[in-house]
Amino acid sequence: MNELGDMSNIPAASPALHLIEHWHGQSQAFPERIVDRAKQALLDALGCGLFGHTQSWGEIMSAEACSDGSSGPCTIIGSRRTVAPSQAALCNGTSIHGFELDDLLPASIVHPGTVIVPALLAAAEASNASGLELIGGIIAGYELMSRLSLAIGMEPSHRGFHKTAVVGPVAAAIACSVVSNLTREQSIWAAGLACSASSGIKAFANGSGGGMVKRMHGGRAAEAGVRMSRLAARGFTGPSAAIDGQFGLLDVFAGDSAQPQCLVEGLGEQWAMDGLWVKIYPVCGWIQGVVQLLASLRGGAPMSLDRVEKVVVGTSAFAVKNNANMSPSDTMEAQYSIPYCVAVALAGDAADPSEFSASAIHDPTRNALAKRVEIIVDPQCEAVYPARFGTRVELHLAGGEMRTGTTLDPHGTAADPCSRNELEEKFKRLVSLSRADVDTDAVISMVSRLESVRSVRELTALLRA
Repeated sequence: MNELGDMSNIPAASPALHLIEHWHGQSQAFPERIVDRAKQALLDALGCGLFGHTQSWGEIMSAEACSDGSSGPCTIIGSRRTVAPSQAALCNGTSIHGFELDDLLPASIVHPGTVIVPALLAAAEASNASGLELIGGIIAGYELMSRLSLAIGMEPSHRGFHKTAVVGPVAAAIACSVVSNLTREQSIWAAGLACSASSGIKAFANGSGGGMVKRMHGGRAAEAGVRMSRLAARGFTGPSAAIDGQFGLLDVFAGDSAQPQCLVEGLGEQWAMDGLWVKIYPVCGWIQGVVQLLASLRGGAPMSLDRVEKVVVGTSAFAVKNNANMSPSDTMEAQYSIPYCVAVALAGDAADPSEFSASAIHDPTRNALAKRVEIIVDPQCEAVYPARFGTRVELHLAGGEMRTGTTLDPHGTAADPCSRNELEEKFKRLVSLSRADVDTDAVISMVSRLESVRSVRELTALLRA
């Protein structure tokens, strides 16, 4: 094989190559509902990004990206500054993942929007792609995130890897190759290069202080996807079997538990977008149902926590292991803590990001309630996990009163989806909280007719505060 890449040695039957080639030169007409969901996913990610840009981690990342004074063609959403494509993807991915409000694919347990949207916005803006090309890239990217994660399976998560950051670079690299019109060979190189950028550990969830690192996981994956696709376009070669070959992504992260058939099963017939979950509350996906049920059980007004004798939360074994921190020390840990989120759901407004500020987290009344929250494995919830994130709660009040609730499908999931109006209201609320000088109606209108927009640059211009 020469340095420019002799592709004749690539096995045609490789599932990974089949997956890449399916999207290379993709010209199929997507189902209308999938196109609509892609546009909804884009709008949701943009709202998350505009709000996340105003958080300290979003500001720090943007300051670092601009620190050398260089510029480029790509937008940092919520800012007037423009930077190189990979830098824009890094900043925007960090912002979109910046407050636990970005979307989720529950069956594969990945956050696609925080990786795919910023990577494709940058790639599309750099190449002056059309809105229709961006839609196709988003659909491809979500599908790639889902299939790569399903193929890796649960073993990496159990060992402490954050799968969004593991599969994100590869999915983003292939999707960027689609939008940037790379050749077949270049797309394969981009995927091969991106496999060596896969990383991301869940030390943020071990109870020692979450810090800001999880916010960066989406941005780093998006940055790697853009960078590797651009390197491949210049002729920088990568291994052709880096996904499902020996010492490849599946082999290294999953070993014998890998399921490479998931890369291609139902390809073109089954759609990841059909399972997309839009978050209502700025908390971990495993806790959405907990908050939803308790907010309903308490009634319309906040409840005095002195009335609460105990709360029993039944959920999956994975959530019991990873989300039981009774003493969160920062925003990240609070958003991952079932005991803390129980207190917010009963006594506050769990949809309000300020409920996860430092002062709120250290409220003594809420901390006292944490000791009265019991978290157990519920057999029904465990049986449907991870395809569904079930929750059962018991709210025990003074005087012997007990209120109960159960859901296998929290609001926002595919089984109980948000309405278009809810999605638009979420976008407007997040932009309002960001105080960005962005015309929300103009953005909503352009996203709704994105397939007719001649250049993605028309959209990104609206996102510069």
